Amino acid sequence: MGVIEVDLFSRDVNSLDHPEVIKFKALLKSVANEFNCNLLHFEIDHGTVLFSFDDDLLTAEIIKILHEKVE
Repeated sequence: MGVIEVDLFSRDVNSLDHPEVIKFKALLKSVANEFNCNLLHFEIDHGTVLFSFDDDLLTAEIIKILHEKVE
């Protein structure tokens, strides 16, 4: 299992109770549900989101998508 780390929000976003963080976590749970897996880990650290699923194929697909967005 790998953890995906994404600088997604501004540095002042540092709470799991922040509305945007809540929305993003719900989105990840929805994706996990579609892939019949679970969101295992989710945390926020000064705008950086760290999360993981119990499905290596989903994790690999997300990393691929993120990599393509950077290029």
